[in-house]
Amino acid sequence: MNIDKNKPVMVTGGSGYIASWIIKYLLEDGVDVHATVRDPDNAKKVAHLKEIADAAPGKLTLFKADLLDRDAFDAPMHGCELVMHTASPFVIDGITDPQKELVDPALQGTEAVLEACNRVASVKRVVLTTSVAAIYGDAADMTDLGLSEYTEQQWNTTSNLEHQPYSYSKTVAERRAWEIAEAQNRWDLLCINPSLVLGPSLTKATISGSVKLIHDLARGKMYTGAPDLEMGIVDVRDVAMCHIKAGFTPTASGRHITSSDSGTLMQIANIWKEHFGNHWKFPMMVAPKCIVWLISPTQGVTRKFVSRNVGHPLKFDNSYTEKDLGIKFRPIRETVIDHFQQMLDDGLVRDKRPKAA
Repeated sequence: MNIDKNKPVMVTGGSGYIASWIIKYLLEDGVDVHATVRDPDNAKKVAHLKEIADAAPGKLTLFKADLLDRDAFDAPMHGCELVMHTASPFVIDGITDPQKELVDPALQGTEAVLEACNRVASVKRVVLTTSVAAIYGDAADMTDLGLSEYTEQQWNTTSNLEHQPYSYSKTVAERRAWEIAEAQNRWDLLCINPSLVLGPSLTKATISGSVKLIHDLARGKMYTGAPDLEMGIVDVRDVAMCHIKAGFTPTASGRHITSSDSGTLMQIANIWKEHFGNHWKFPMMVAPKCIVWLISPTQGVTRKFVSRNVGHPLKFDNSYTEKDLGIKFRPIRETVIDHFQQMLDDGLVRDKRPKAA
């Protein structure tokens, strides 16, 4: 599928963590972008996009759109051959109604965008931001299935509204996307399945769950001990580039595990200590699983999550993505160093290093 770079590209969730980088790269490459946001007049949320556009050859047009508005996406999609749907909630704690807060926006938003694709004749390709959460539910599933690592062939079958509702929302939405795509033959669907997305943000206003997790780690909330939680980690800049490669590589197809390597919270903290010095309340140790299990309800985490994820290995095979999209992922050391440096630069974490004489 050949996509014309002279035609605008539509990006949903335009002010988001990943989408902002996608838009930056597209505009800098001279590609025009139609970006949907909740409120184009919210200067705090869109100022960084306008600054990027002012310095780039590509033209940015912002459109107001809500994920639950079925008619909001036709206008911004007009004339676009390529649609990138990144908009979806990423909230992993404080959820009181998983169906309303997670599943409905993810599922109905995906349906709204893809139904618009069916109506807008110019669309040829859709790149959907999903997650490795649609591939697996708990780290323990890998051992239960007799796997040494996850590939794009696996689907999450263990999450539900009561257990891992965020992962469930991503699974339901991606499965629905494939159903809609397979029911027509004008446009093709490619999925980008990132693991934990880290790296510098283009705006301080981001509310990404991954950014919150890493900020908690940097601000001493795990000082007495970090859970032995292994995660796939990927750089936000690589995730953005995977979307663009998926959009403009004619032969690309299917699902794409977008993950550089696996690492633990303690390993991230140790990289910071080595590079920046031990001037912050980074974790002192790996917390015993029994203690994590015991106190987890007070931290908004279920004991089932701890049992099924803490202390279990978690690996992903990214070889198909590297081959299909022609990309090489940054090492996680570079990603987490750049992430912490960004927090220092933005004043999100106070610089406690001794001042030079």
